[in-house]
Amino acid sequence: MKIKSNKHENYEILNLLGYGLAKFDNEFIKQFGFQTKNSFFKYFVEIGIVETGSVVKNRMDLFDPFFENGRKGWWQKGNAYIHRKLLIDSLFGNENVIGYANIVKLFLKDKFKIKDICVEVKPIVKSRYKKIQETGLEAELYFMNNYDSIDIFKNGTIEDARLYGDGYDFQINVNNTSYLAEIKGIRTKKGKFRLTENEYIKAKEYKNDYFIIVVLNLEDVPTLLPIDNPLKNLKFEEKIITSKKVKEYHLITTIC
Repeated sequence: MKIKSNKHENYEILNLLGYGLAKFDNEFIKQFGFQTKNSFFKYFVEIGIVETGSVVKNRMDLFDPFFENGRKGWWQKGNAYIHRKLLIDSLFGNENVIGYANIVKLFLKDKFKIKDICVEVKPIVKSRYKKIQETGLEAELYFMNNYDSIDIFKNGTIEDARLYGDGYDFQINVNNTSYLAEIKGIRTKKGKFRLTENEYIKAKEYKNDYFIIVVLNLEDVPTLLPIDNPLKNLKFEEKIITSKKVKEYHLITTIC
């Protein structure tokens, strides 16, 4: 099975499995019709997600230290991988074992086309499910939990501006200065990102008070790369995207 860098090709489902095993233990595997962890691990070998059952066990070991389940797991790693737990917590942390198992089943049915799985989930769960494979939310959560490790933001307070869609994700207030931070996530140790027109306008307006925070290496142990005044310190090329067709549906009658 092909493995790229430190990231297993089935990274997302393995994280979901590790979280479920660490949080719910044997009650989780019973939702799939198994009585032992070994038979559960073997199932994922049989359907081609991993080469050996130890891969699934290792992902359980990774999440074990974050739950009180009587197992230490990879406690030596400290909080190096806690960003993976925080991502899943933010999306599915309120689910009980049945609800969480259904999310994993949805992933198996949707991505891996496992035909003998029957699952029904609520629309909002499907919306959260779509987020699990995106870098944006994971990077934003990592920044929210680690922003004060960046010297210029130390001892600052953070305000969430993501709902406003105004060209930045967060405002960090340090003494009398307010910095704007737009977060970009990259799975590996290097890569590229793009700015929207809104982000470009804000970067141009706020200059040294506007930061791009690149969260690098999300697939393993992330690091934060802050870039102040990005239009001055980086080179961007304007591209006009004309291929996207957006449909709108306009009301014919007037509401009284």
